[in-house]
Amino acid sequence: MILAPEKIPFPSDDKRWRLVATTMRRLGYKPHALIEALHTVQETFGYIDEDALKYLSRALRIPLSQVYGVATFYHYFSMKPQGKHTCVVCMGTACYIKGTGQILNNLENAYSIKAGDTTPDGGLSLLTARCLGACGIAPAVVLDGVVIGHADPAHFNARVEEKLKQ
Repeated sequence: MILAPEKIPFPSDDKRWRLVATTMRRLGYKPHALIEALHTVQETFGYIDEDALKYLSRALRIPLSQVYGVATFYHYFSMKPQGKHTCVVCMGTACYIKGTGQILNNLENAYSIKAGDTTPDGGLSLLTARCLGACGIAPAVVLDGVVIGHADPAHFNARVEEKLKQ
């Protein structure tokens, strides 16, 4: 039988917190449930805020610093709301040498945002990653979850613009 920790109140009355609690209950409220719980929060709410970090820390009985460390280490997790579309530019050595620096610069100029920001209309979040692990198809960019290899710096903005029209 899985025993839940003392009744820890959800950060809000939002019923989606039940999904998070279900994930942790299924994994026995053990510390190893952290990454899956973070995934559940990310998928359910679209990002992981400070209240979510504190809730997971209490529910899983692990230090807040550890929860924060895991949440900020993995590229998948976002600590603030994201745009309708997300573009992740790889900044690894192979990709950078082959043009992702220029792709990032072009996107920042075209949408008047910096890496880590979202356009004011919430249409596009522009992010960077240390390495996507797609060095063989450099330069690589992830657009709405799809890895695009051999991205052409001269034409990539047009591809993003097409995506934004959808």
